[in-house]
Amino acid sequence: MTGPTQPERGLRAIPPGIWALGFVSLLMDVSSEMIHALLPVYLVTAMGASATVVGAIEGIAEATAAITKVFSGAVSDWLGRRKALAVIGYGLAALTKPVFPLASTIGWVVAARFVDRIGKGIRGAPRDALVADIAPPHLRGASFGLRQTLDTVGAFLGPGLAVVLMWVLADDFRAVFWVAVIPAALCVVVLVLGVHEPERPAGLRKVKAPLSFAEMARLGQAYWWITAAATVFTLARFSEAFLLLKAQAEGLAIALVPLVLVVMNVVYSLSAYPAGALSDRVNKVQVLAAGLALLIAADLVLAFVPTLAGVAIGVVLWGLHMGFTQGLLASLVAETSPPELRGTAFGVFNMLGGVALLVASLAAGLLWDTAGPGATFLAGAGVSLLALLLLAYLRRRLPELGAAGHGTSGGGGR
Repeated sequence: MTGPTQPERGLRAIPPGIWALGFVSLLMDVSSEMIHALLPVYLVTAMGASATVVGAIEGIAEATAAITKVFSGAVSDWLGRRKALAVIGYGLAALTKPVFPLASTIGWVVAARFVDRIGKGIRGAPRDALVADIAPPHLRGASFGLRQTLDTVGAFLGPGLAVVLMWVLADDFRAVFWVAVIPAALCVVVLVLGVHEPERPAGLRKVKAPLSFAEMARLGQAYWWITAAATVFTLARFSEAFLLLKAQAEGLAIALVPLVLVVMNVVYSLSAYPAGALSDRVNKVQVLAAGLALLIAADLVLAFVPTLAGVAIGVVLWGLHMGFTQGLLASLVAETSPPELRGTAFGVFNMLGGVALLVASLAAGLLWDTAGPGATFLAGAGVSLLALLLLAYLRRRLPELGAAGHGTSGGGGR
């Protein structure tokens, strides 16, 4: 007798809907990053804004996105449907893109940025829950890794395209902003036509009040432990803006500083899918621990190797740690949350991560100004070590968490 057939793996086994969602993310990131790579300079040089105004716009925008994610995820669980909210979120973002070239005042730019981030908040949790719903259980890590890879490709193609277009179009900001409208519109078309929401499983419990205490308790201890560990980890992963400041401090020409993010995102995109695929075959918590170790190594190099070569090594390690952690965290959220509460689970997870990132970046800036770059990166390494110890404790407390084949029916750890 022949043994049981092994499930198909690899890129070809990933459902078309996951590929479509990946290209949706890629197209929107190309559009958004083309604008965001130029927007601070445009606001200051063309519209007379101060650096404080630019900072306030970005802070309000990101806080809005983080808060909105909680409610959109909960609404998707209440409706029992994900795609409609994803379309609304991406559609809102696409509709804001023409406002940037048309804006005649800073107020219009603020309004467009605000609505754009509301769109991001609306789509984030339902989209991640939709990936979890479409992905076969044995390919969850690979599916989230692929979506993250394609998303990150957009993150470096966008700024690169903006640089080329600014050169070709003789620094015409508005013309570049108009070009950015095209991929945003294509993104919505791909989502509407290329993604088909799976039927709701028969007998799946109807959620009436996703954000109630009773429903939060149903998420289970494994979910809350993963969320706690991820929040501590995010406190260590402050904004990549500090990588740019470090490169500039070590003597990199200002015109070349954006290449830091390009390099980081290239490494991130190349490592996200392999790390996700690996996590489907071995314990996910172990792969996540490797990602934390990479962040510790990046911080130590950036703190103790004060050269451009040190910056380059640190940036590569930072990109690897992103590839080994971001898609994997999403996969663990999907694995540990009940299917009917995945939207809420992703919403709460993303909100806490957004708050932690804001706190981390504020603390990093304060350390940078008072004690220097070395202290900033050493503090990041210290908090990363704390997150690593928390993962080790979690591994002992819930040894089955993240194991290959564990939680494949959804809602593991309830």
